[in-house]
Amino acid sequence: MLEPLTLYKLMILYMLNKVTFPLTNSQLSSFFLEKEYTTYFTFQQAVSELIEQNLVTIESIRNTSYNRITMDGRETLSYFAKKLPVAVIDDMDIYLANNQYEFRNEVGTISDYYKTTEGDYTVHCEIKEGRTILIELNISVPTEKDAENMCNNWKENCQDLYANILHTLSKSGASH
Repeated sequence: MLEPLTLYKLMILYMLNKVTFPLTNSQLSSFFLEKEYTTYFTFQQAVSELIEQNLVTIESIRNTSYNRITMDGRETLSYFAKKLPVAVIDDMDIYLANNQYEFRNEVGTISDYYKTTEGDYTVHCEIKEGRTILIELNISVPTEKDAENMCNNWKENCQDLYANILHTLSKSGASH
């Protein structure tokens, strides 16, 4: 029988290994809390220990943490995956299958901004599919408020913008 914290760590590794994109802390923790596996504090402790042990890497963008399993994490999981109870694996598989499209869209659209040396702001926006960047856009704006607005609007409008850009740029016979 696994000690609870070890079980939670294996569960996190299993979930991160099962998807082709990183998962946010919120996406992972919602599973643990919805299914009442553990408290948020214990979940966060498990994630922190996985990061310290280099089994998971974390990237933070605009107050969101994205978790990705490392090669060491995959190797560790391969040794201990047999210790995960079948019912727990079923719960995780169902949760990931039911939420995969939504999760992929959430982590596939990234926006952030930073202040430039000139004093204005650069807004950086991306749409990713897995590890492939479909579009990457950098826009200079005069104020932080403008940068925040663009980042907030990116997630909602990026698919339409991407489709528009593809359509406009792939028109044949456009004058040069």
